[in-house]
Amino acid sequence: MADVQIVETSLRDGNQCLWAALGVDTARTLTIAPVMDRVGFKAIDFTTSTHMGVAVRYKKEDPWERIRLMAEATPNTPLQFMSTGFRFIAWETASPEFMALVFRVLARNGIRRFCLADPMNDADSNIACARMVKQGGGEYVIAALVYTLSPIHDDAHYVERARKLAASPDVDALYIKDPGGLLTPNRARTLIPAIKAVIGNKPLELHAHCTIGLAEHAYMDAPGYGVSALQCASGAAADGTSNPPSERVVANLRALGHTVHVDDEALAEVGRYFTKLAEAEGLPAGRPQAFDAAYLQHQLPGGMVGTTRRQLAESRLSHLEGAVIEELGRVREELGWPIVMTPFAQILMTLAVMNVMNRERYKVIPDEAIRYAIGRFGKPNVPIDPNVMDRIQSLPRTRELLAEPPMAPLEELRRRIGPSLSDEEFLLRAVMPSGQVDAMLAAGPAPRRYEPGIRPVMSLIRQLTARTDLGHVLVEKKGFKLELRRYSDGAAAGVRSPRSPGGSEDVAGERSAVPASAASAESSASAEVAQ
Repeated sequence: MADVQIVETSLRDGNQCLWAALGVDTARTLTIAPVMDRVGFKAIDFTTSTHMGVAVRYKKEDPWERIRLMAEATPNTPLQFMSTGFRFIAWETASPEFMALVFRVLARNGIRRFCLADPMNDADSNIACARMVKQGGGEYVIAALVYTLSPIHDDAHYVERARKLAASPDVDALYIKDPGGLLTPNRARTLIPAIKAVIGNKPLELHAHCTIGLAEHAYMDAPGYGVSALQCASGAAADGTSNPPSERVVANLRALGHTVHVDDEALAEVGRYFTKLAEAEGLPAGRPQAFDAAYLQHQLPGGMVGTTRRQLAESRLSHLEGAVIEELGRVREELGWPIVMTPFAQILMTLAVMNVMNRERYKVIPDEAIRYAIGRFGKPNVPIDPNVMDRIQSLPRTRELLAEPPMAPLEELRRRIGPSLSDEEFLLRAVMPSGQVDAMLAAGPAPRRYEPGIRPVMSLIRQLTARTDLGHVLVEKKGFKLELRRYSDGAAAGVRSPRSPGGSEDVAGERSAVPASAASAESSASAEVAQ
């Protein structure tokens, strides 16, 4: 029987899959950090450049600050950054010297484990990135073998790449990354031993999604074939299109005779926290999924399911979801079977949406699809359908993009953006609109604590203070008193507590929307609702 470790994925992949990367912020992260550090996880799958961009754009929070604070709070558990090739936040292909700086700054701020998942399964690209990570101070590099189903992605495809990756002294471990949840027990029976046979004593991990109910079956069999760590989410951040739930996986592994050394009490507390967070914020909880054979045609990864549904809903196109998913499968075959993961998942989905909306296929072709076709992301595994390629090559925009200059040299970027900026601010401004970075900086330090149990009270306070027909509100029961009083200047009271460092926050751990000038709530209210 095997000794199996767990990599926790709720903050990154669970958040991405089920909550469109918007369910977690700095306060919600730091609140559970000490407990996560006690569990005994091999690592915490913490962030990507996409999540860093979301922190700036939607949360107005400094992603570098979040990394530093989390690293301080979890000294016993390495934080993981996942990189998908030579890109950082923006779609633009980054230069090697730019990515070297990215890896160096990430390591300096507290990232210890770097996951490299090239969307083409380009082993040479992963090895080049691994060398940069180690030169930049990264402690541990794990390289992905991205699993998919297609006529060209057979066991030999993965064995060839695994052998090359394992030969690199800068790659510490490998993992099978199954973003679509497609790995069946039958395929695992041949694929995992074949990979283990060529990687020597380097560890092999498995990461899969529950999208069609296959992941947990693969997780139960994988340790018997030599997999030493499984990647799991917790509580409401697990199941659905996310990763298998850590508590259930641990219990089942032990029932099968395997050993998992974790603090069970702390593990359960982590699960309860993410469930309470989802309930308090109105976020969907993952649920066990039924098998869906039709899914094998489009293979949309777990993270893209939530994002796609949100984007279609925002555009009032939710009714087209079925047609778009079906079209995605056709587009993928015509483009040479790219793996359905970032950035290709987004490219395929954008083309599928446009093809369905325009009622004429490939009438509109976005820049990123053109860049894919002309090799900006590497050479496609097999040639693109001739008719589609002819259509792309006939576009005036294709000629413009072929002449597109590469990313400017680092020295020139610094001179243009601001030579006196910190590395952290420079990297954000190099790939994001300056207005978004300005807004993040203006917002100040992010709140540090979060209490999901008081969200109903804070919602009540906001509703009451928004009303102009109420001058005085008193809510009182044993051990609890909340009093709101409106003064002549129109300001209303709110429950507040100190924010550290500097500024203030409301007791829900958010930047407060409740005016502070007339706060008169009893201190006992804060203490009681936080329990």
